Amino acid sequence: METDPKDLVVALSTSVKELQQGLDLHCCLVTSLLEGKLDERHFQSLVDRCPKRSRERRLEKALREAIDVLEESRKSFKSKALEVLRKRLTEALIDPD
Repeated sequence: METDPKDLVVALSTSVKELQQGLDLHCCLVTSLLEGKLDERHFQSLVDRCPKRSRERRLEKALREAIDVLEESRKSFKSKALEVLRKRLTEALIDPD
């Protein structure tokens, strides 16, 4: 499987843009802290970007995809175990703890 150089350039450009946005956010946060004016918008945005949050979002997306597949296959496979699994995954997404 060959990678198109244009796709690589787009991926790198996107990555650099995200890194720059992160640096800008950190600068705002440090400035706010030094000036004694912690801006909650910037703080929450930083928290949302932390690696754990990113991982949680990927896990949530994977769970939603698994639930969708189980839902679609529900009519083809009359499995009580798959139904229970689908419901438990759905509950895991809904339950905040």
